[in-house]
Amino acid sequence: MTKALSRIKVLDLSRVVAGPVCTSILGDLGADIIKVEGPDFLDETRAWFPPDIEDISLYYMAVNRNKRAITVNLKTKEGIQIIKKLIQESDVIVENFKTGTMERLGLGYEDLKALNPKIIHCSITGFGHTGPYKQLPGYDFLAQAMSGFMSVNGTSNGEPVKAGIAMADLYAGLYAIISILAALEARKHTGRGQHCDISLMDSMVASLLNIGTGFLNTGNLPKRYGNQHPTLVPYQNFQTKDKEIIIAVGNDRQFQRFCSLINTEELPQDERFATANARIIYREELIPKLQEVILTKTADEWLTLFQENNIPCGPINTLDRVFTDEQVLERQMIQEVEHPTVGIVKLLGSPIKLSDTPVTIERHPPLHGEHTEEVLLELGYDKQEIESFMEDKVI
Repeated sequence: MTKALSRIKVLDLSRVVAGPVCTSILGDLGADIIKVEGPDFLDETRAWFPPDIEDISLYYMAVNRNKRAITVNLKTKEGIQIIKKLIQESDVIVENFKTGTMERLGLGYEDLKALNPKIIHCSITGFGHTGPYKQLPGYDFLAQAMSGFMSVNGTSNGEPVKAGIAMADLYAGLYAIISILAALEARKHTGRGQHCDISLMDSMVASLLNIGTGFLNTGNLPKRYGNQHPTLVPYQNFQTKDKEIIIAVGNDRQFQRFCSLINTEELPQDERFATANARIIYREELIPKLQEVILTKTADEWLTLFQENNIPCGPINTLDRVFTDEQVLERQMIQEVEHPTVGIVKLLGSPIKLSDTPVTIERHPPLHGEHTEEVLLELGYDKQEIESFMEDKVI
């Protein structure tokens, strides 16, 4: 069955996380991804372990499936020529070099456009190609901190906290995909490619959503609420008789039903708790009353009762419970792929569910340079030229 992007070829000059996330998902959707690394300069995540399987990084595997991998030395004239031939045959190029690097290589957008007017060039950097920070190196942790994201995460009396996963890299990778898909659609009408300028910092500022919009229009700095919600109460974790659960009451009707279930019908009658706005103001009075009641039953008892009555709730799962959860298994969020050196590897499934062009994992995360000869043969080089490139350390 034809996949959604099966006619799209992507030249992947990115490494680490944001770019590889982008190209891996494009690969899931069917695009032919050619991942380029140097002969001696590998994607850094190949060395990020433990955890690993037989010295192959699971961090690398997480963001590099559905790709073919080649090696090209961009410091050689012949290497640049290989890249230019690939550009002429590609629809998209994704890279995350520091601002100005592609221009120094003779591969800036104007150079690419001269080779292939239809090329879509997606750059992913820390701070973008404009502004006073454009030359600074960008890392996920910096973007989480500088964007204000960390300032609103953590408990009210604790330190600012970053997310446990690389949120800036993930968001930037997703915004890169959106920009590429938009550029592909625009190209159908204009016949032209374009440059997509995606930054980790921009992506994290955009993630502030209601919190950022609230500050812009009131000037009030938001507080840190930990696992509580700034505008919904009760919307947090509660301790039961045996373990914590999440209760997420989203409106006044749900609050009334929730109170009825826990035998506190008097609370919605109290003007301090009757409306969402009032509950925000008087959360310090309300939460202890609720917590006292929630302690009287086990997590399973409460979750069963609430779920049967459409009160949003759930357990706080550790990963061993996540990956044995019937919902996760039914949605095929665990996928197995055969790897040439370590056997079966389990990878996360795709959240993208398409009825006519389903997402599948067709290729294992590639070994370093695994497909170099295959791709160069497709470009028209013969075996003798390829052997010469290897002797001269071009590939």
